[in-house]
Amino acid sequence: MQPIINVSEISKTYASGFQALKSVNLSIDKGEILALLGPNGAGKTTLISIICGIVNPSSGSVTVDGMDIARDYRAVRSMIGLVPQELTTDAFETVWNTTSFSRGLFGKPSNPKHIEKVLRDLSLWDKKDRKVRELSGGMKRRLLIAKALSHEPRILFLDEPTAGVDVELRKDMWQSVRELRASGVTVILTTHYIEEAEEMADRIGVINHGEIVLVERKDELMRKLGKKQLVLQLNSALDAIPSGLAQFGLELGADRNQLIYTYDTRAERTGITSLLSAMGAAGVSFSDLDTTQSSLEDIFVDLVKASR
Repeated sequence: MQPIINVSEISKTYASGFQALKSVNLSIDKGEILALLGPNGAGKTTLISIICGIVNPSSGSVTVDGMDIARDYRAVRSMIGLVPQELTTDAFETVWNTTSFSRGLFGKPSNPKHIEKVLRDLSLWDKKDRKVRELSGGMKRRLLIAKALSHEPRILFLDEPTAGVDVELRKDMWQSVRELRASGVTVILTTHYIEEAEEMADRIGVINHGEIVLVERKDELMRKLGKKQLVLQLNSALDAIPSGLAQFGLELGADRNQLIYTYDTRAERTGITSLLSAMGAAGVSFSDLDTTQSSLEDIFVDLVKASR
């Protein structure tokens, strides 16, 4: 794919002396969904704010569609929609007016049909004449997305977009994100709901202590770093793992009726055949077996621990 955003050697040190970003390099492809994961204080929001031109970097450069964010600020900013974490809206305006006003801020001519489509897509049409202060927290979050889409951006940043949103609303919002990506919009999101990144993203970026730990295609990341477990349901409970099976690093299940074998999917040999042979020699029989794969959350926790 063709990159639409290039971040080159971006660093940010605040007046307090806190260094939020350290020589970050990142390339984001046109039309992809990139999920940026990291613990609180990792630098996610600072990085997004710099790309959007809201915060000035201490060093480095950002280009969007070949344009420098500093030199061509207006042109670049008109390409970008941003949904911030904070629920900052005009409490006494109507849904329709505040969304239309956001479009005008970017110098776009009035387009009621587009505003209507955005509000309908986000299930806000029946609330178009309601005051913002009358909306629920989840509906206010949807309204932030509507405002970000009002000027037809080609790039959409979603900074914790589903925080405080119930499950039903969250599913509707992610359906909207899928439709945006299908229409060619590039989507960059930060989220604490790792299952959302696992379901939605094309690529996963992990940031910690202001540094990019890795950026990888989701399926490739799962293949490279994911571990599998083979769970064997035993015919008889064991008091301890037989010495003849010690080399396999097995764990006994809580009820001692299971043996759990963890193996690396990248290894040339999994060792499963040798394990089953050794179990037979040790007189340990089983009635059933199952395999489980590491989730993205497991991988994320391991990566953050490794980067401390």
